[in-house]
Amino acid sequence: MNSVTVHSPATVSNLGCGFDVLGLALGAPYDVVKVSRRAEPGVSIRHLDGFGLPTEPTRNVAGVALLALLAALPEPMGFEVEITKGIRPGSGIGSSAASAVGAVVGANALLGNRYSKAQLVDFAMAGEEIASGARHADNIAPAVYGGFTLVRAMEPSIDIVALAAPPLWVSIVHPQIEVKTIESRAVLPQAVPLPQAVRQWANVAGLVAGFLQANYALIGRSLEDVIVEPARQALIPGLAEARRRSLAAGAIGGGISGSGPSIFMLSETEATAQAVGRELSSVFEGLHIESFTYVGPVATEGARVVAR
Repeated sequence: MNSVTVHSPATVSNLGCGFDVLGLALGAPYDVVKVSRRAEPGVSIRHLDGFGLPTEPTRNVAGVALLALLAALPEPMGFEVEITKGIRPGSGIGSSAASAVGAVVGANALLGNRYSKAQLVDFAMAGEEIASGARHADNIAPAVYGGFTLVRAMEPSIDIVALAAPPLWVSIVHPQIEVKTIESRAVLPQAVPLPQAVRQWANVAGLVAGFLQANYALIGRSLEDVIVEPARQALIPGLAEARRRSLAAGAIGGGISGSGPSIFMLSETEATAQAVGRELSSVFEGLHIESFTYVGPVATEGARVVAR
């Protein structure tokens, strides 16, 4: 093969209580990433969208991720990448992770799937680091593995756990306000009182247990963040009202998606998720803030090759 096209999904990270460790993959939207071999060593990037993202490989998330992969190869090689962003940058649903993952998944396919999923996560995190200023995998892992994922450890080696879960639908609203990941991380507390930490640990354990037991009520009770969301809620107008109206419409729970400004809500059925999506959209319409709404199931698959 000389070329492959990859669909790389949007993701929701943190899932309330699981800051930097929990995430899920969405069926849509997704980035379209075409990766081709080229004769010259190195990486070239081209964007086929109108977002004005950098194309210099050392400043582009997909480029940096591919450079990390190339550094691991014993032989010199080159790749050309064309990216069409289906996920708006700064949306809080893993835009940078999708591009980085799409690039390394495509390159890996051209290499005969030489690298494991955990290794692909490692390469893609190099791209995520230049986007957010931190090397974290809570968006990268579900974009690679699909479904729900737990980043159990980063050191001494990456340990990703794919979590079984019952069928769940996701409603997401992306208000058109800018919340930069670097800025949203800057407002986080540097020290956490022990009682808050204990409550957060209990919620993470409860959420994972809820997934494994298919216990929707337990999932809903555990979708609570007592550390990160309180620090970030001032960045997202309408958050409290969006949660209130979503729960009234039947959602089991939710919160800020990643660093925001998107808000996610989980529901048991498609009908409920659609109703929740309408409520989320209505909240920001009432605030005179333009928004985009997505409704769909949790994707069981991560980034995948769709054309060769």
